[in-house]
Amino acid sequence: MSSNSAYEDLAVRFHRIGVIGDALGILHWDQATLMPDGSAPARAEQLATLSVLRHEMLTQPEIGDLLEASGEGAGDDWLPANLREMRRTYLHATAVPADLVDARSRANAACEMEWRSARTDNDYKRLLPSLEEVLRLVREVAAAKSDALGLSPYDALLDSYEPGARSAAIDVIFENHAAFLPGFLAEVLEFQASLPAPVAPQGPFPIETQRALGRQLMRTVGFDFKRGRLDVSHHPFCGGSSGDIRITTRYDEADFTSSLMGVLHETGHAMYELGLPEAWRYQPVGGALGMAIHESQSLLVEMQVCRSRTFLTYAAPLMQKAFDGSGPTWELDNLYRLYTKVEPGFIRVDADEVTYPAHIILRYRLERALIGGDLSLADLPGAWNDGMKALLGIMPPDDALGCLQDVHWPGGDFGYFPTYTMGAIAAAQLYAAARRDVPDLEANISKGDFAPLMAWLRTHVHSQGSRVTGDALLTAATGTPLDLAGFQSHLRERYLS
Repeated sequence: MSSNSAYEDLAVRFHRIGVIGDALGILHWDQATLMPDGSAPARAEQLATLSVLRHEMLTQPEIGDLLEASGEGAGDDWLPANLREMRRTYLHATAVPADLVDARSRANAACEMEWRSARTDNDYKRLLPSLEEVLRLVREVAAAKSDALGLSPYDALLDSYEPGARSAAIDVIFENHAAFLPGFLAEVLEFQASLPAPVAPQGPFPIETQRALGRQLMRTVGFDFKRGRLDVSHHPFCGGSSGDIRITTRYDEADFTSSLMGVLHETGHAMYELGLPEAWRYQPVGGALGMAIHESQSLLVEMQVCRSRTFLTYAAPLMQKAFDGSGPTWELDNLYRLYTKVEPGFIRVDADEVTYPAHIILRYRLERALIGGDLSLADLPGAWNDGMKALLGIMPPDDALGCLQDVHWPGGDFGYFPTYTMGAIAAAQLYAAARRDVPDLEANISKGDFAPLMAWLRTHVHSQGSRVTGDALLTAATGTPLDLAGFQSHLRERYLS
């Protein structure tokens, strides 16, 4: 078999595998939004069956033979990069037996459903048995991948979400930032105390009005509603499938600000998915580069842009009109102070830009200890509370505001959390580079024109897919690989001036 025909066979196989992944994405979205609770067993069966089918297709011995016959590929760098990503995907898949894939999928689905009621009822003990099963299976996956990849068990999980990332490098970044944070936070709190305290607009804010405003600002950023939706779920996310992007949020009639920024955050994810290279759809190289770059796109839109005075110059009048607001509470200065208010809090998704990394550092430390066997799930609530006290000086009053708040661990996503702060660092770099490269970028944003920013991101990030590594992409776009100093400089500029 020639290398060309071997590659063409691989491309057909991976296309089919990619389409099955899209079907799983839609089923997961439906499970989180519209599916009746009583349908959970049937949905678990569907998810498990498709997950095993995809795994079996990925691990057929012929895949290995075809990869060997394809060589390194010729022509432009897209084809060799696609072969590289095929090999990486194949290596991860063949490390895990099919029966473990099946068991893990079923356990994740069951635990996620249990988490919903346990979180609502503040009942960690109810969740514990199903979470124990999820963790047991994740440890099995980690051990299998560790052997195949020659990595530590935690790094083998991390590599699934952020190719090439290693905990040794993350430790350096996180320890640096953990040392920076207490003193900086104290400075910020002192500085903000010298300013007029922001006043939150008083509701109620009808959910339909919040939804309409969110959709309006999604369109402003560039979201195409012919290729996606906005719905409600217990935990906000961006999912769905290639070219069919499903965003979710949750609403609070007493506070429209949290949901609105959540919608804009997920819109950043969606714009990345919608901007991936169409010519390589359903091929590994055409997918998102990794979760750090994915999170950089959501945090660039939400934190870098939409919480800025520049954007609020445009958005504040829309908020006033939507909710019939008037008076000083609805003026730009107050809304800007409100959206940039720094205050240690319990809930990660509601955290401000300064304290958010502390939430991630905590989860990173805890999940490494859980995977390594240094922390039991029975002791997780106490370890969580101790960590919050050490990092932010606050103690959750209950588990609903503590270790029950995130869906990631019940859903089996261990190794994901550090990519949030890696993404925040990358977002600061990318936005600084865009401001440097694009004339009148902020003047356009102040008028609700995101086209110049999105064009820059399409060129430097979205259209690149997984062609190069994360550090190579950042270096080409900004001049440096992942750089904590740029993020800390951004924080000083925004919160101390």
